[in-house]
Amino acid sequence: MSGAPRVRLRDVTLADAEMLDEWARDPTIAGEFNDFGTAAEPISREALARGPLRNQRNGQLIVERLSDGEALGGVGWHQVRYGPNAESEAWNIGIELLPTARGHGYGVEAQILLANHLFERTNANRVEAQTDVENLAEQRALEKAGFAREGVARGAQFRAGGYHDLLTYSRLRDDPRRWAAEVDIEP
Repeated sequence: MSGAPRVRLRDVTLADAEMLDEWARDPTIAGEFNDFGTAAEPISREALARGPLRNQRNGQLIVERLSDGEALGGVGWHQVRYGPNAESEAWNIGIELLPTARGHGYGVEAQILLANHLFERTNANRVEAQTDVENLAEQRALEKAGFAREGVARGAQFRAGGYHDLLTYSRLRDDPRRWAAEVDIEP
């Protein structure tokens, strides 16, 4: 991947509520690796009206194409801990793109931007992601985004009626970065 990013990350706003509800109801958007058998719940308009969907423990942003402002999907993160001290805190990230946005490198760029953003705005040393062992597209995307494959978490995720193995990937604070974060959110 070369050149400047083609996507940006921005806060979710109240104006996105209907779009997010549509995405949640469409099984083709979730795809085969996000079939958790739960009914789609409408996004809380009250939460959106209060402000951004992010805090000190988790968050969600919209992936938006820079050329035309089209929303392509979303990224999220939540805090994980590997010990009781603040230095052992890390971020676990995830992504969901519209089917039409997949296969164009937007996910690679979004995950680079999100990891960079988390390193720039927090003291975490680690950003990690997991994906199904059969999700080859996401494995390639994480590797292109600079994440190192670490290993298999056997039977870690119950989905589509059974337990599935997940691959774990990570980036560390001192790993090389591709771009400065272009994330359109207030500090």
